Amino acid sequence: MSLKVAIIGFGSVGKGVIKVLSERKDDKFQVVAITDSKGAVLDDKGLDLADVLKKKNNGDLKRVNKSSMDVVKECDYDILVEVTPTDAKTGQPGLSYIIEALKRGKHVVTSNKGPVALKYKELKELAKKNNVQFLFEATVGGSMPVFNLMRGPLAGNEINSIEGIFNGTCNYILTRMASEGLPYDMVLSEAKELGIAEADPTYDVEGIDTALKMVILANSVFGMDVGLDDVDRVGISSVCLEALKLAGEADMVIKLIGEVHPNGEERVLKVSPRLVPKTHPLAVQGTLNAALIRTKLAGDIFVIGKGAGSVETASAILSDMLYIASLQ
Repeated sequence: MSLKVAIIGFGSVGKGVIKVLSERKDDKFQVVAITDSKGAVLDDKGLDLADVLKKKNNGDLKRVNKSSMDVVKECDYDILVEVTPTDAKTGQPGLSYIIEALKRGKHVVTSNKGPVALKYKELKELAKKNNVQFLFEATVGGSMPVFNLMRGPLAGNEINSIEGIFNGTCNYILTRMASEGLPYDMVLSEAKELGIAEADPTYDVEGIDTALKMVILANSVFGMDVGLDDVDRVGISSVCLEALKLAGEADMVIKLIGEVHPNGEERVLKVSPRLVPKTHPLAVQGTLNAALIRTKLAGDIFVIGKGAGSVETASAILSDMLYIASLQ
């Protein structure tokens, strides 16, 4: 029996999810609703996803006059896939969608960092109270598995700390500056033209995006109770060519590293540019993300993967959906 899915958000990530689901040959999931700011596309018997995606891209998709909240509250679905943009200050509107779905006893999968960073404990408790899953693999590391890795192959391990590169935009900029000797402003403009950086890249280059991910890891993996203001944060906008050159002469590179060490009063929760030996596994290039997970039993585990992209993010969302399906 297929699980009915409602998708809230039809931007880059939403399109990626729909593309991935449309190409699947099984019947595990049946998408019955998709919403964006203009309305909703509905079919209780399951939407033709390839046709919906084609019409969306062509600009001739017909919608009914229902808001995202109308769909969250009224439609018959099993899993809410919430992929609206992140608001680090309020978590809205995604936070309200997630709360409403969980109250209705619906599973929730999200790529939205805001609600998870702001209200992880409350949302997890609400999910538990209603006997449903609240999953968010796509919020940290894109396609790079972190939570699924710890829930599966590393289950039973005590996680001592996590550190790594969690923002592909910053890694691309630092890589290009170091390898080509190009100034920060020029590479940032290049990243915008390639779609690697947003028109307003502040979240990325000032380390806010990575800091949100550290908050999510701190609260969900280590049981901490921290917010964005608790993260000691420095971005990459002040990293100059001379610093990158000196690092290179010492066989080092500069990377924006996020780290979480839950050591009681001596805890570390920070984001900052740091020197990394060129031969270290965290010295990945381009838009790649990389994480070093230090465990008690398995030792050090390195994970590397694409940290951004609509299909890559969709792969993380799909993994959460399949986990929910496996529990049915």
